[in-house]
This record gives sequence, structure tokens and C-alpha cells, in this order.
Amino acid sequence: MFLGFPIPLMKTSCSRPLPPAPNPSKNPMNGRDAILGRVREALQLSTDHHVRKQPEPAIEAASQEPNPNALPILPTDPSAERSSTFRAWLPAVGEDYEAQRELFATNSETLKTRFIPLPNREAVLETLGKIKEEEEWGKIGGHRARLSEIACEHLDMPTCWTEPGYDPQELETCDVGITECEALIAQTGSVLITSQSSGGRVLSILPPHHVVIAERWQMLPDLAAGYELLKKRYGGNYPSLISFITGPSRTGDIERILVLGAHGPRKLTVLLDESATEPPEDWQR
Repeated sequence: MFLGFPIPLMKTSCSRPLPPAPNPSKNPMNGRDAILGRVREALQLSTDHHVRKQPEPAIEAASQEPNPNALPILPTDPSAERSSTFRAWLPAVGEDYEAQRELFATNSETLKTRFIPLPNREAVLETLGKIKEEEEWGKIGGHRARLSEIACEHLDMPTCWTEPGYDPQELETCDVGITECEALIAQTGSVLITSQSSGGRVLSILPPHHVVIAERWQMLPDLAAGYELLKKRYGGNYPSLISFITGPSRTGDIERILVLGAHGPRKLTVLLDESATEPPEDWQR
């Protein structure tokens, strides 16, 4: 039932009315051309009073005021040194090992990474065995590298080695993935890994617990040092995967509730051998 209420007319700030919609019967243009034609017509109309360009002097003044939160402008020359530019913008880190280890420990606690510094390799293996008993591991994943291989053989249990031709579905049944890393980044509490140093792409992602075995010489102050290390080790022939793991996998997408293990391991443990102060002889390859 129509009640006959008057409909108020809306005022516009346009200087003239919008052009009429094209009549398909009189105009052979297709729908796309018709829409674009109306956009062109609308762009010729004057805008509302609150939609105006800033005066040029105001723009120039804003561009001259430095923003302390702005990202650094890097040199465009690929051969230029860029690390100092990054370091001037990123948080400062202590120069000695003790300060860097302390910062890494603090960040690890915040990120819910279990970080355990140990005096030597024997202590690392002993601690790894205790974690195995605590969590009742039934099967482990590992890769054929110096530290990972020693650790997996010490545990003496069923192991899925990520060698060419292995079955990824078998790796999915492992309780833990044990890998090496490229470096530990004190500044962010991150573990820097590559497909070369961590047994491929999935060993650090698929099992629910990721254990990283690192040595003292791998503790680096900041992200810039991490990139410098990769360049020194690999030159231009970088591995197919480079990743900074900053705590266990997490998400807060659902009502901002933090959930661990949503897209990868829900546990991250870093065992640090503090007796190893130099890289192995075959490290740079």
C-alpha cells in the first residue's frame, strides 16, 4: 500500500547535473564502453568543497620535514654498501657475544621460543635426549648435515632423512624436525635458515616441533649481519629458500586470540653450543 510520503530531493555540489545514461538502443557501444564513457563525463564535473588539492607550499613544507619513522632510502647502485643504512634505522644491538645472547634470550621468551644455551656439544645431546623423553617422541626427522646427523644418530630412534627421493608423507608422521641453521639474529630473536642449511623446505615446517642446533659463532647482532653472512657464504648462488623464523608458527586472525601452530610448528626450541666459536673448515662452499 502506497502511503504517499514525499521523497526529499538530494542536493549535490556538482556545477551541473550528471549526464544521462546512454541508451543502448541508440548507441551501439558495449557495456564496458558505456561505463567508461560515464566515468569520463563525471571526471569533468567540479568536486565537493572538501575534496581539494593541498596548496603547493604545504606539500613542499611537508616533504622537507624528516619523518623519524620513515623507511631508509637505499642507494640504487647494486654495488653500494647498504648495511650501514639499515643499521641506522633498526634498533641498536650490543657488540659483544654476551649482550647479543642476552638479547636473543629476551626476544625468545617474548616469542615463546625455548632457548637453551649449553656449555658444549655433549650437553646439547644430553638435553636433546631429555626433551625426547619429556615429549615421548616416536619418530624424528633430520637431514644429512654435521650437527643434525650427530643429534639424530645420538637419539637412536626411527628417523626420516630428507634425502633425495624421500616421502614427505613419512615426514608428516614425525614428532619433531631437527635442523641446523645459518645464524641466530639477536636483534629480532630470529633463526635464519635456508634450504641448504635445514634439509630442504619442509623439515622445519611440517613436524609439530622444530629443534634447531646452533653454535656460538652463528650468533649475529642484526638482520644486516644475516644478509652479509649469506652473501659471504653463497655469493650470488643463493639457496632456493631463505627464511627468518621468529618464534613458533602463530596467528591472531580469529578474534585476535593468539594461536600457536596454525601454519607450521607449534613449538620452536633452539639449543646453542657455546663451545664452538669458529665455523667448520667446509662452511663456505
